[in-house]
Amino acid sequence: MRNFLKPLLFAGISVCTLSSCDDDNTTVPAPENIYEFVSADADLTNLKAAIDRAGLSATLSQSGNYTVFAPSNAAFNTFLQANGFSNLNTVPVDALKEILLNHVLGTEVKAANVTTGYVSTLAKGPASNSRNLSMFINTSGGVKINGTSNVTATDIDANNGVIHKVDQVIGLPTIVTHATANPNFSTLVSALTRNDMPNFVGILSGTANSPFTVFAPTNAAFSSLLTEINAPNLAAIPTATLENALKYHVVTGANVASNNLTNDMNVTTFQGGSFIITTTGGAKIKDANNRMSNIIATDVQCSNGIIHAIDKVLLP
Repeated sequence: MRNFLKPLLFAGISVCTLSSCDDDNTTVPAPENIYEFVSADADLTNLKAAIDRAGLSATLSQSGNYTVFAPSNAAFNTFLQANGFSNLNTVPVDALKEILLNHVLGTEVKAANVTTGYVSTLAKGPASNSRNLSMFINTSGGVKINGTSNVTATDIDANNGVIHKVDQVIGLPTIVTHATANPNFSTLVSALTRNDMPNFVGILSGTANSPFTVFAPTNAAFSSLLTEINAPNLAAIPTATLENALKYHVVTGANVASNNLTNDMNVTTFQGGSFIITTTGGAKIKDANNRMSNIIATDVQCSNGIIHAIDKVLLP
């Protein structure tokens, strides 16, 4: 009798496994969206609270292909302290919303596809209501965003995109933020911060006289200038010469994007002089000495202006 019952018992178990019990044990839950992942992570409670306060929970729950750089709780605490906020509730909602959107890309980018260069976030700054802010990603020695925020964890998959964790809140970038973040502008930064120069960092970080349009010479452009003027290094350029040259690369009161550049456009600069932009055969600048510089990269959008890279230093 016992030998007879054994196959019946195993048969009963099999029937249960293949019928009603199958429904209970093998149902795979639907993938979570970005907002749900953030809500479930104990190290992202500040981010979750910020998303709720800014009214972005629906955005990060909806279908799409987003990339979110998610600041840790410690990152938010540092941000609040550095900016004089006692807690998240004291951050103006409009400002908080743009800061959070500055952590979001409108496309899904996995870690394997991250490359050095500029991408556009979903945020918009005061300089332009129609242009999204630029983000500079540097993959040299890890992944660093806008020169300050490091990626600490990658590829947290959601059904509407991907999350990468970061160790600092990514503030709205100014002209100075993007100049210092990109190593191709390191000589320009050295020139702007030379101890005999005006407070260019303060000027180009602020909003007085903004928005700014900056035609930024690359490191190679400065090297060519030193050869051209027979100077051994940047320090050998006289104070007045360098100050005038740097001011000559800045336009105040206008966020001039590449689609606003026209042929034979006369541009008045912060220095007081002017130069001519030509667009025939590619965008170029003819300075006051009839020297030609190519505009080699365009539309790095900042919160207080826009940057275009050029391959020759302009001389007034």
